[in-house]
Amino acid sequence: MAEFRLPKNSRIKKGKHFPAAAGVGNIRKYAVYRYDPSSDENPRVDTYDVDMDNCGPMVLDALIKIKNEIDPTLTFRRSCREGICGSCAMNIDGGNSLACTRANEEVKGEVKIYPLPHMPVVKDLVTDLTNFYAQYASIKPWLQSRTPPPPDRERLQSKDDQELINEPAACILCACCSTSCPSYWWNSDRYLGPAALLASYRWLVDSRDDATGERLDELEDPFRLYRCHTIMNCTQTCPKGLNPAQAIAETKKMLVERKY
Repeated sequence: MAEFRLPKNSRIKKGKHFPAAAGVGNIRKYAVYRYDPSSDENPRVDTYDVDMDNCGPMVLDALIKIKNEIDPTLTFRRSCREGICGSCAMNIDGGNSLACTRANEEVKGEVKIYPLPHMPVVKDLVTDLTNFYAQYASIKPWLQSRTPPPPDRERLQSKDDQELINEPAACILCACCSTSCPSYWWNSDRYLGPAALLASYRWLVDSRDDATGERLDELEDPFRLYRCHTIMNCTQTCPKGLNPAQAIAETKKMLVERKY
């Protein structure tokens, strides 16, 4: 299981058990991380017995059922069908994924649910993504063009050029990749992490962007880019099937090639 950032001198304790009602036969146990920094000295893991005969197929369905019917104090993010895909990222059964795409039947035995690893916890399964979003903003994720747009149409690009940005543009900023990366765990104050670097690559290969040189200059740093050691956790855990590791390798290649 991935490591988690805990409060200093604290440990995870065994918490409460919420049994199912009498007569319920198809029960699944969910062990959920609980921690409120404003009131709890230590985190704990509460266990909930969920009636699977009256529950949807995904882990998110179980969490919603727990909050609605068993324990309303449980806190987590989710924005499914609300136009903000990626909000329900968390660590499920030892791996980062989206609770809305992880099926209950994919997990063997007790379902263990923790917040994203090595992130400050706001409450329960909600982590503080302030630094993560600031890193994304730092790569200037918008088109930078010095040439005026055509007066009668949009800026066009060939199909081949457009295909270069298809995959990196599909990132939903769920933070599963960055929070699965050991280099990001230990250097998140200086290493941008897979998500921000994938976003950067999306603009580096955009044929309509004229700031390639400046973007590469910003990345040429021992930590911002080169702290990546190609561990590949980011690619393995991405719920969209994207390849941040390849994007980072291609960015390094671009930096080398412009010197020769």
